Amino acid sequence: MRGLAAERRRFGYRRLHWLLGREGVRINHKKFRRLYREERLQVRRRGGRKRALGTRAPMTIPQGRNQRWSLDFVSDAFACGRRFRIFAVVDDFTRECVRLIADTSISGVRVARELDWSMAERSRPAMIVSDNGTEFTSMAILRWSKERDVEWHYIAPGKPQQNGFIESFNARLRDECLNETIFTSLAQARSVLAAWRHDYNHHRPHSSLGNMTPAEMAAQSIGKPGWGLTPNPVVITPTHGHQSGLRLYS
Repeated sequence: MRGLAAERRRFGYRRLHWLLGREGVRINHKKFRRLYREERLQVRRRGGRKRALGTRAPMTIPQGRNQRWSLDFVSDAFACGRRFRIFAVVDDFTRECVRLIADTSISGVRVARELDWSMAERSRPAMIVSDNGTEFTSMAILRWSKERDVEWHYIAPGKPQQNGFIESFNARLRDECLNETIFTSLAQARSVLAAWRHDYNHHRPHSSLGNMTPAEMAAQSIGKPGWGLTPNPVVITPTHGHQSGLRLYS
């Protein structure tokens, strides 16, 4: 328990108990919680900003893989103080992290290029949700959305809760990775983020998915009718300097 808690410093007792169960260690959850508290392994809460209170309508949940992707940027800094940005893409249904790209500058053209690669690896999303950042409202993105026939939805200004899936992901990314790591170079940041993304998709349990991982949720959805499958392949030519002839799906 101590070793797992040291490795997963931002995991609470429920998620640690679930991970140990996966490894074959069977223990009553009440006993596990008592031992967890006796060992003082509780996750220390970090202070956060005050948030407005009020009634908000629940966000509609998509019913299939690749039906809706959410995009956002997260910023961090190297040990020297230089800032860098992270471009994140999440599948709202499976909670998979589709893309996690770090660079010192990411333009709208770069966003379109990364979306092309994501579509080549997976499929074409029916809708993309983002805020009104300059990268997402650029001519490159408007042209890309029209050429790829992907509906692009912009949330209301100052309403991040309308993009709740990516906001939740950003919180996990910052809490479990960015705040736990001192970055010294861009190459190191990319390596750490790639490892964390793989762990997030394939090993990290999600309570909202019934403690399945995003990869397990995606595998479970494959082959089920009406769950965002796209059986008809088409070939498109991506713009912005990519190789032509990427096989995507409509």
